[in-house]
This record gives sequence, C-alpha cells and structure tokens, in this order.
Amino acid sequence: MLPRQHFEKLEAERLAPWALRSAESRGRRYPEEEHPFRMAFQRDRDRVIHSSAFRRLEYKTQVFVNHEGDHYRTRLTHTMEASQIARTIARALRLNEDLSEAIVLAHDLGHTPFGHSGERVLHKLMREHGGFEHNAQSLRIVEMLEERYPGWKGLNLTYETLEGIQKHRTEYDTPEGERVRQPGLEAQTADLADEIAYNNHDIDDGIASGMLDAAELESVALWREAVGEARAKCAGAGPGVLRTATIRRLIDRLVTDVILTVESRIESQGVQAVDDVRRSPDRIVGFSEAVSEMNAELKRHLYDNLYRHTRVIRMGMKAERIMEDLFHAYVHQPEQMPPHFVRRVREGEVLERVIADYIAGMTDRYAMDEHQKLFDPHARV
Repeated sequence: MLPRQHFEKLEAERLAPWALRSAESRGRRYPEEEHPFRMAFQRDRDRVIHSSAFRRLEYKTQVFVNHEGDHYRTRLTHTMEASQIARTIARALRLNEDLSEAIVLAHDLGHTPFGHSGERVLHKLMREHGGFEHNAQSLRIVEMLEERYPGWKGLNLTYETLEGIQKHRTEYDTPEGERVRQPGLEAQTADLADEIAYNNHDIDDGIASGMLDAAELESVALWREAVGEARAKCAGAGPGVLRTATIRRLIDRLVTDVILTVESRIESQGVQAVDDVRRSPDRIVGFSEAVSEMNAELKRHLYDNLYRHTRVIRMGMKAERIMEDLFHAYVHQPEQMPPHFVRRVREGEVLERVIADYIAGMTDRYAMDEHQKLFDPHARV
C-alpha cells in the first residue's frame, strides 16, 4: 500500500522549484481531512469530473451546435483535448500535472449554451446586473452552485485550483483576496493549452464541415509548414488522413515551442521559486515571438473565415433569440423556472442573477426544448 505521503515525497523530488506542490497547498476554504491515498490537486480534479456541470459540457456548443453532427467537438471533448495538451507541457517542464489538469477540466464549466454567442447574449442581458463572464461563472459553480456536500456549498477546491480557474490576464485578486501579478505556471499552462486545443480542433471541424477551405489555409504560415511536412510523411494518403496528420504536426509544433520558450524564459529571468513567477511583470508561459506572430495570423484566418461564416452567424442569431426569449420570460414570471431556483429568489437573491445561473447551466438541447415548451402552443410543457 502506498499512502498519500509517499506520492507527496515523490512529487517534491521530481517537480521543479517553481512548481506548485500538493503538500504545500494553501488549503481549502472549509478545512477537510486529507485523503489517505490521493493528493490535494488529484482530489480537485476528481471533484470536477464528478460534478453535474462537467457532465453537461457534453451537450454544449464549441463552434457547431450539437445536433449539427456527431463528430464535431463539444465543450466536453474540447476540455479533454486541452487537458491532454496541458499535461504534456506540465510534464516536460516538471510542473504539477494534477493541478494543470484540474484547472483545465474546470475552466469551461461556466460556459453558456451556444458557445461564445450565448455568452455574449447573456452578458448583454446582464449588463445592468454585473454582466456575465464564463470564467467568473466557472468559479461561481465550483464555489457555490454545485451542491454535493452536507457542510458547504460548492466543491471546496484548493485555492490554487480556484486561482487557475480565475486566470485573468492582468493583475487580479486571488480567491484569498491577495493582489498578485501572475498565477502559477500550472495555471498559465492551462490557459495556453486551452488556446492550442481550440485553434487546432476548430480547424479540423471547420474543414470537415466545408466552412474552411484547406487550400486557402495554406496562405497561413503555420498551416503551410505543417501540411508540407504531412504530405512528405503521408504520400498518397486521402484528404482525411492528410488533415489529421497536419493537425498533429501543428499541435506538436506549438507545444514544443511553448516548452522551449518557457525553459528559456525561466533561465533568462532567473526564476528560482513560485514567488518569482507571481512577481513577474509578464506571463512566462507563452510562444516565442516568431511563433506568436504566426499563431496570431492563424487566429485571424479562423475569425474571418470560420467564426464569421454565414452558418455560424445564423446559429448565433438563433441562439440570441432563444436566450433573450427565455430570459425575459423568467423575469416576467420567475415561477416558470424549477422550484429550487424560485426558492433562491424568494430567499432574497437577485432575480436576474438566478436566471443567469439557470440559463448558463443549460445545454444547447435543453435551451431549445425549454424555448419550445414556453413559446410553441402545440408543445407539451
């Protein structure tokens, strides 16, 4: 039998001085006994995976609404891909893999139905009531909305995981109220892994859907390099194999660049400990200057040719109508929401914030079904 202390000792020996260690966690808001076999950040990861909000990611939009096809990414599959990338980077840099993974798995819990279109709509509807932002909502879920324990609301995650979920790009308040410049390297790694994952799988889904033209993508330097290498390795392969081979090489190029860049920055900045990371004026985890410019070019191409595609815009407008109708219907008659949401309003919570919690937690399918029940006179309620 290998107890928790054994793994904490191995972690202390293996991790870099600037990595966050489970045994040195600042703890949880509500003190708990340590688990006999699992370290603190492992428990955070497991709590996120077992949450209701995590399961709902399976039916939340990434770019393509769930009913458009079974092979397109959802929020759940995106989260899994980002988690794999984060673990690869963290392992190579001797960071805490469990912490990076826990942060990535939780980072999209607060996303609305219908992807970023849904988030924009809900932010507009909530403008006079504090707005809406999915990172803040993810924190709200793990700190309050998930109810799985008798002694407190939320998942009672460690402060380090909460800090990573918050992950603002400027100076911010940690969950403890401390003002710092940067989060730990594990949180920074999770943030960039998220970007690498969605850029690449959006290309994959965009080409598969016909919204992106593979030939036009070759005007983008990163893609042109990757597809050239793929053609050399996969001579005679069909377009599907060539596409996936190119995506693999593109991810590998970006991940490798991050690892080498971080290693160089740690050395050049004289980073010796976690506090050096927190005091740094700039984020340490990032691309080299050359790759950063090429990645920006790739993102511009995706924005112009995929995210502003007619089909995506139409779905965004449909999402806007659905979410606005639902929001105003609940404001007019809150009792149309489930009883436990109505109870929160009667206990004094702001009506609009309760409605935002309810709508943000919906899957695409649930939101469309709920809209039909409320507004189609022939639909059963």
